[in-house]
Amino acid sequence: MAVDTKEIEDPLETMDPVGAVSTFTENVKEILTDEAMWVGVGFVAIKVMLIIIAAMIVVKIARPLIRKTFSVRIKGPLHYNERRQQTLSKLLENVVAYVVYFVAIIAVLSAFTIDVTGLIAGAGVLGLAIGFGAQNLVRDVITGFFIIFEDQFSVGDYVRVGQAEGTVEEIGLRTTKIKGFTGELFIFPNGNVTDVVNFSIHNSIAVVDVNISYESDIAKVEKLIQEFLVDLPQKYEQIIKPPELLGVQNITTTEIIMRITAETLPMQHFAVSRGIRRDLKEYLDRKGVEIPYPRMVMVQRSPEESNPSVINKK
Repeated sequence: MAVDTKEIEDPLETMDPVGAVSTFTENVKEILTDEAMWVGVGFVAIKVMLIIIAAMIVVKIARPLIRKTFSVRIKGPLHYNERRQQTLSKLLENVVAYVVYFVAIIAVLSAFTIDVTGLIAGAGVLGLAIGFGAQNLVRDVITGFFIIFEDQFSVGDYVRVGQAEGTVEEIGLRTTKIKGFTGELFIFPNGNVTDVVNFSIHNSIAVVDVNISYESDIAKVEKLIQEFLVDLPQKYEQIIKPPELLGVQNITTTEIIMRITAETLPMQHFAVSRGIRRDLKEYLDRKGVEIPYPRMVMVQRSPEESNPSVINKK
C-alpha cells in the first residue's frame, strides 16, 4: 500500500500576518461604525437601566405604604393585634421586595432576548434536581410560616432563644433577627428556632426585696410599707394591679428580708422595680426605719489577756 508522503503545509507558514491584521482592523471598524447595532445596544442598556430603577422605586414606595397600612395605634398595653401587625408588616415588605426583584430579573433577561420561558422551565427541572439538597431551606421557610401563624413571637417581643436573649427585630421567610440588650444582633435560621421563651405575651411581675434590721419593729415596718404601696399605681402607669406586701421572705444572720410584688405591663418590671427601690429607701429614711448594713465589732485586749504566758512569767 502506497503511502502519500506529500509534505503537509503549516497553516502558520501560509498565513499572511499583514492580511490578518488588516482583516481584524476592518472587522473592528465595521463594528464601531455600525449605527444600527449601537442604536440597538443603547436601547437595550436604557431599557435595563429603566427596569432596575423602576424596581428600586417600587420597593422604596411599597415599604412605607405597607408600614402606613399596618400602623394602627392601640391604646393601653401591648396587644395581640399590634404585635401581629408589626410582624406581618415586616414579612410583607420582604415578600414584595422578592417578587419585584424577581420580575425585574425576568424583564432584564427578556431585554437581552433570552428565552425566559425555557429558562423558567429549566429552573423548574433544576429545582427538582436540587430539592433534596435544599431541605434546610424548605424547613426554615415552613418553620417561619408556623412561627407567624401560631404567633409564637412577634416583632417587638422580648424573647430568649437558646443562649440568645433580646428584642425581635425581624421575622423573615428564612431567618429571624434578635437584638441583644447590649446591641448585638443574633440571626437564626427559622429551622433552628426550637426552644423559645417569650417574655412579652403576659404581664410581668416586679419583685422588690426590702432588708430590715433586727432592731426594727416588724409590725410597724409592715404598716409603713402598706401605706407606701397605696400611691404607687398613680405614680407608675406601668403597674396593672396594686402592689402587694407578701411579708417576711427570709431571715439571715444580719437582716430580715421582706418581699413586695407588683404586676406590670410586659417587660416593664425592671424599670418599676428600680423606681420602687429608690422611692421606698427615701420613704423609710423619712420614717426613721434603719436599713441594715455590715458592722464590725472590735475588741481590744491587754497583752496579759491575749498572751497568758506573760502572766506566768510575772
